[in-house]
Amino acid sequence: MSAKAPLQIACQQVLQEDSSVFSIQWTDLPLELAQGMTPQRLLEAYLTAIRRLTWGLIQPDQTAEGIAFKLLGCVPLLCFLQPVPEAGGLSLRICGGLLVQRDQCDRGELAFCCEAKPDSFVRVTLRLSDYCPLLLGSQRPSVVRRWLYRLTQATLHRLVTIRFLARLYRQLGGTAKRVQTVQVQVQQGRNT
Repeated sequence: MSAKAPLQIACQQVLQEDSSVFSIQWTDLPLELAQGMTPQRLLEAYLTAIRRLTWGLIQPDQTAEGIAFKLLGCVPLLCFLQPVPEAGGLSLRICGGLLVQRDQCDRGELAFCCEAKPDSFVRVTLRLSDYCPLLLGSQRPSVVRRWLYRLTQATLHRLVTIRFLARLYRQLGGTAKRVQTVQVQVQQGRNT
């Protein structure tokens, strides 16, 4: 990628038929930058970046049970079980938190993936799937709830993830002058 070419980050966020959220963002890193990149390193970089990208409001807390994203270090917003290896990645199962519908706490995951692509690239991907946000309230959220979720939590998640991928690229030695987001269609659903 030349210094003048923008860093492209693919994005999709949709509300699925059962009103769970699917959100995916990825970028293709040149192999010379991504050598040694693993899903574990990607997760570690993400956890390190979360505090900075949210101005310290959200702080990851790692324990023997799992990982919690805590508001100001004390209110657990999202809780995850320990990472589990999956094909080409790591998966963190959602197990609770203030931002999850209480009857859906055992559903959803955040995945970190690294995949070799043709032409000497490594695709790094963050994927949130089957997540049931408290803001949506139920499997049949009102228009007001959908808009509230879209204007707050969905926007924040997308912004933080895009900034994380751009920051990762720069930390690895990339020199893109700007970031270009590209809408992709991975999953069916209503855009959020």
